[in-house]
Amino acid sequence: MRVLENYQPREALRYFEELCAIPHGSGDTKRISDYCVRFAEAHGLRYVQDAHNNIVIFKPGTKGREDHPPVILQGHLDMVCEKDADCDIDFSKDGLRLRCDGEYIFAEGTTLGGDDGIAVAYALAVLAADDIRHPPIEAVFTVDEEIGMLGADAMDMSVLKGRLLLNCDSEDEGILTVSCAGGATSKLTRPVRREPCAGRVWSMGVKNLTGGHSGVEINKGRANASKTLAAVLAVLPVRLISVDGGSKDNAIPRACEAFVVADDPCAAFAAAAQKAKESLPAGETAAEFFCEPADSQLLPMDEESSRAVIALLNALPNGVQKMSEDIAGLVQTSLNLGILKTQAEDVTMTFSVRSSVNTEKAALIDRLKAVGLAHGASYSESGEYPAWEYRKQSRLRDTMISVFRDLYGREPVVEAIHAGLECGIFSDRLPGLDAVSFGPQMHDIHTSRERLDLASTERTWNYLVAVLEQL
Repeated sequence: MRVLENYQPREALRYFEELCAIPHGSGDTKRISDYCVRFAEAHGLRYVQDAHNNIVIFKPGTKGREDHPPVILQGHLDMVCEKDADCDIDFSKDGLRLRCDGEYIFAEGTTLGGDDGIAVAYALAVLAADDIRHPPIEAVFTVDEEIGMLGADAMDMSVLKGRLLLNCDSEDEGILTVSCAGGATSKLTRPVRREPCAGRVWSMGVKNLTGGHSGVEINKGRANASKTLAAVLAVLPVRLISVDGGSKDNAIPRACEAFVVADDPCAAFAAAAQKAKESLPAGETAAEFFCEPADSQLLPMDEESSRAVIALLNALPNGVQKMSEDIAGLVQTSLNLGILKTQAEDVTMTFSVRSSVNTEKAALIDRLKAVGLAHGASYSESGEYPAWEYRKQSRLRDTMISVFRDLYGREPVVEAIHAGLECGIFSDRLPGLDAVSFGPQMHDIHTSRERLDLASTERTWNYLVAVLEQL
């Protein structure tokens, strides 16, 4: 007997269990994509599978709705593969050990892949059903979302006629996501020259700041360690050897350390650090500044390079640049100096740039380029992805709010997020797209504690069916 056989929604959970039996980590999606092909063939449905393993399955509208505007049901096939240290599952060969305690669905010792297997299961159940009234369906299953939305980015979307998109890649029931930020990883590289310099080597820096995610926590008053230390260095008579802070562009750095050459600078450093500490956000109570003798294998920078690097660090914008006028509390545009790294011949500064307005993202990148150029730095960029811009008028959003109100007896939360979703790529490629992201309640995704709320899964299925019937 199947683990989920006696639970509702029965058909959706049957497909979910079958999906969980197929290895489908990011980068290993051929088998699960082929499963979807076999499903389409078994149900006599037209499909398109591309070389990347993305797949689209088409189903005509039910009687009387054949000419309604098509609806895109979208989710991703890949899952994050994490497991406990004592778990012997081989994600390249083994299916998941599915379990259910009557309240939650989970996998023994591993991630569950509810993100985003439940979206695929919902769509397959809709495609297989003969008792759900719906418009024409275009079920789109992308791959490698978890490692950079690679499938959506590579997909030929000309096969899609729909301009209403239901994305089921949200982990919080009752929240309708209607916009997300676009972004890019921007890097400034400032060449440096080095020469011997009289004086002792010192290590000075700041540590124990709060840090956090540069998307969802950029507006929470978290100090950036690299910017904090740069402000201190600007008032000290030192020759810079190196300055390093942070390790990920999308994380607010908690610590930054500089090696400098100077006569005894610690008294001046302490005075500057005290002023810096007084100007930190109120939550940074654990911040610690330090100055101590040290050694370095690198020669000091020459005076011009040292001045230019410190000046550039202080001139660079960082943090929230603009809040949304449409959605209260939403950061519209921001950037984060996430990685500051010194090498023998240069200093690099890597930023995560985000905006839910594509023109603002471009303008902020232009500003970075200009500040860098003024201080002798070159610019490079990678990982650009478009914003999913907020629609002031949305038939789909209005329909989903109305249906939610009828089913749940309360208002849904309508929100935008300051991070990237596949909806951004779809909205960029499909002019006029009207999209909403939603999903059942999940907990601890991307960890071996991941679990899918069973009751929420049934409620969300009923919600999806009701929305389709309204469309």
